[in-house]
Amino acid sequence: MTVAGKAHTPHASETGAAVSRSDDGAVPEAAGAALWSVGAALARREFTRFIRQPHRVIGSIGQPLIFWLLLGAGLTPSFNAPGLEGMTYLEYFYPGVLMMLILFASVFASITIIEDRDQGFLQGVLVAPVPRLGIVLGKVGGASMVALFQTAILLAAAPFVGMTVGLGGAVLLAVTLVLISLGFTGLGFLFAWGMKSTAGFHAIMMVIMMPMWVLSGAFFPIEGVPGWLHGIMMVNPVTHAMTILRAPFYADPMTLFAQGGYLLSFAVVLVWVVGCLILAALRVSRRDKGVVSAG
Repeated sequence: MTVAGKAHTPHASETGAAVSRSDDGAVPEAAGAALWSVGAALARREFTRFIRQPHRVIGSIGQPLIFWLLLGAGLTPSFNAPGLEGMTYLEYFYPGVLMMLILFASVFASITIIEDRDQGFLQGVLVAPVPRLGIVLGKVGGASMVALFQTAILLAAAPFVGMTVGLGGAVLLAVTLVLISLGFTGLGFLFAWGMKSTAGFHAIMMVIMMPMWVLSGAFFPIEGVPGWLHGIMMVNPVTHAMTILRAPFYADPMTLFAQGGYLLSFAVVLVWVVGCLILAALRVSRRDKGVVSAG
């Protein structure tokens, strides 16, 4: 009886091997589907929440617009940068305002991480069997959607200052805006994940992100600044982001990828974005005090 039972019962190792062989392709496929599913759901939630807050829409677009109009009108008479003769400050500062808009969109999007944790939503997501990278992609992707929506509104004002782009330039500009948004939001994610309050996070971001924006060439040209300041500006990744953001307004997109300076700046921005996203994903994978994790 015992012998017969052994003869007809497969060994546990054989059963496990069979299951493993049958699931080898299914597990990665299911994990990939879950990754994109949770990412898309969180991104859609971020964008919907933004649209349903009119005061946030007005504030995030209004402040950069006021900066642009007032500073542009006030500084144009005295603006005389080397190599930029004939350009008004309104025209020079326009790409910088786009960068500022992305900065504010990224900061506000990162603040929602703290709000979601305080309201219990984040804990519910963390205990669910979903990839942690999906959480990062969802929050960062949602912020990129918000930033693109805002910049699309501001881009409508470009022809009024003599700045127009063709179809190729518009596509390159959209890709650039997405990359910059991913970089800023990934950086914001790193700090927001362990923050206890939105006030503290906002203060830290203004100390870190605002100087990165000011020292990017958005506010004043790099040419002519003191040597020590020039060195700081050149190691700032946002300076290179500013370079590739301005380029489609002044050059044929087909010729840009033949220019060494543009390619270098594009590579620096890619490294910055990928680095921020990887660090954000690693940050989510760690257990933090006050944050529930199933991992």
